[in-house]
Amino acid sequence: MNIGQAAHASGVSAKMIRYYEQTGLIPPANRTQSGYRDYSDTDVHMLRFIRRARDLGFSVPEIQKLLNLWRDGSRQSGDVKRVALQHIEELRHRIAEMEDMVTTLTTLADACAGDHRPDCPILCDFEQAAPEHRPAPARAPLPGSRPSV
Repeated sequence: MNIGQAAHASGVSAKMIRYYEQTGLIPPANRTQSGYRDYSDTDVHMLRFIRRARDLGFSVPEIQKLLNLWRDGSRQSGDVKRVALQHIEELRHRIAEMEDMVTTLTTLADACAGDHRPDCPILCDFEQAAPEHRPAPARAPLPGSRPSV
């Protein structure tokens, strides 16, 4: 099947399939005589595996570990469980950070009158917060944005 069909069957976009192939997460697809990618049912099964792991928040390097374990018929389930438990701890840490952000923003929003006056404790807090007291950004900065100091 071609890349569009594989994308539809797996739930992974054609762009992501190309990316996974380029980064080595999946092996290069077979090619037809005319040079088009040709995916097998096994390839689609692997893409579904990757899609499910991504849906659960695993990073590409973690997915590579899981794929290696999946392919290894002599694996021990304990190895897979360790990867999952480590990921759970990372998720719990991120959740705690987000809950802290919600608490802080709720406190600031509650302190803001939200009226026609320019005084705003939210902006005041942003302006005065020392860099060492700011939580780490949840995502990488956008291209062209200034890094925080």
